[in-house]
Amino acid sequence: MVGLKEELLKSIWHAFTALDLDRSGKVLSHNLCTVLNVPHDPVALEEHFRDDDEGPVSNQGYMPYLNKFILEKVQGNFDKVEFNRMCWTLCAKKNLSKSPLLISDEDAFKVWVIFNFLSEDKYPLIIVPEEIEYLLKKLTEAMGAGWQQEQFDHYKIALNTSREGLSAWELIDLIGSGQFSKGMDQQTVSMAINEVFNELILDVLKQGYMLKKGHKRKNWTERWFVLKPNIISYYVSEDLKEKKGDIILDGNCCVEALPDKDGKKCLFLIKCLDKSFEISASDKKKKQEWIQAIQTTVNLLRAGSPPPHKEARQKRKELRQKLLAEQEELERQMKELQMANENKQKELETVRKQLEAAAARAAEEEKKRLQTQVELQDRFSLELEREKMVRQKMEEQVAQKSSELEQYLQRVRELEEMYKQLQEALEDEKQARQDEETVRKLQARLLEEESAKRAELEKWHLQQQQTIQMTEAEKQELENQRMIKERALQVAMQQLEQLEQERKEALEQYEEVKKKLETAANNTKSWKDKVAHHEGLIRLIEPGSKNPHLITNWGPAAFTEAELEQRQKSWKGKKATSE
Repeated sequence: MVGLKEELLKSIWHAFTALDLDRSGKVLSHNLCTVLNVPHDPVALEEHFRDDDEGPVSNQGYMPYLNKFILEKVQGNFDKVEFNRMCWTLCAKKNLSKSPLLISDEDAFKVWVIFNFLSEDKYPLIIVPEEIEYLLKKLTEAMGAGWQQEQFDHYKIALNTSREGLSAWELIDLIGSGQFSKGMDQQTVSMAINEVFNELILDVLKQGYMLKKGHKRKNWTERWFVLKPNIISYYVSEDLKEKKGDIILDGNCCVEALPDKDGKKCLFLIKCLDKSFEISASDKKKKQEWIQAIQTTVNLLRAGSPPPHKEARQKRKELRQKLLAEQEELERQMKELQMANENKQKELETVRKQLEAAAARAAEEEKKRLQTQVELQDRFSLELEREKMVRQKMEEQVAQKSSELEQYLQRVRELEEMYKQLQEALEDEKQARQDEETVRKLQARLLEEESAKRAELEKWHLQQQQTIQMTEAEKQELENQRMIKERALQVAMQQLEQLEQERKEALEQYEEVKKKLETAANNTKSWKDKVAHHEGLIRLIEPGSKNPHLITNWGPAAFTEAELEQRQKSWKGKKATSE
């Protein structure tokens, strides 16, 4: 609330100083109550502004009433632009230059509001050269032109020789003169002023057209999006007349890219606690810019930090205050040194006067001595000798004092030389501080990159250690399995050798059995021939069987197939018995 009060006071100061002394209080107070949404108190207003010597513009002053009845009641639920425009209306006509400018009145109003934001917190309000350089750089960047540092340095030197900074109206004249926007048309300058005004005053971090997917009808509609430190508002068009909704941002929100789908490209998603929003940018560059801007805003909300431009302004002010304190300390030391030098000069002057007085007294005494020398030469010879000794001693003292004076003058010259060297050292220190700041920023960026790379290398090293440990475990497991398989292979080889031995033995037995079978088959064949011959001769002739008969080498067999099988079984039984 203190920061808001300071911002309001700057605009009010312009309006108050521009009005006539006898009517400034009532007119300004009434308008302030209206635009700041503060309840009117007619009784307090008339009581405080009664026409006597105790009124706010006389003995009591206007500030007590302003703080008590207006500023302390401000809740922040008012239109800042409307408030600034009211104060601008009251002071512009009186202070704005009558010479033609290259910017419109609306642009001049925006420059005036920017001046109140960047000016120092002391009255009368001025903007210092460092803030002028910052503003002109922002405008040049917004116009897409190159910054002319040498030209501004010449302007800064000329400005520093005459005063500390510029007033609001001088700043408007500077920008409206086109001195730092040569080659740019009025529209380009106006667009640049509007862009800087949106960023610094309206806290617009980014804005532009994008497509938004509806939550109910699921259709895609083009909207004008405006990103601020804690909210994203979207409108029908860039004139901001018809708002369609807000996306409230906090530390729990996040933004992530989405793959292309449903014929839409360059998609990203904004996730909030109660709702999510699908957005489609015009190209990949815009998509990345919006994602980065929203993520940066969420990070600032999580950290509780102010917007970047306000934080940068505060850092610039702190740096100026630090340099001012150092300069004041240096001036104090220089004053002390100068006072010490002046004291030494006074002491030297006192010693010189004492020496001159001593020399005058010595000359007077010498004159008296010469006048009485003839008369008192014999009588005061001893005294003359003593006087000579005194004179010699005085001369030694004078010589000693002269030597001390020469040494002190040499010391003074050395101090003057040290003063010059100190001034040069201060200039070198100032340049070194600027170089140190540049190097510090570079080192900070390098440290961040090194930290990121070191974290990545540590992650890779941890993964490698884990992989090595897993590989060692797998290697040990494979080694155990190999030993088990080797032992199983040895057992299998032994069993194979045993089976091979058994196979050889079985083969030998098979050969023996085969030979016995061949011998038995030969015996059986000769025996069958004999039996067949014997039985074929004595078989009686009987009626033929209805079953098919066997055919032998000698014609139809005398017995059936069943009878042959029965006979074979009988032969085999007899053979087994005989064996």
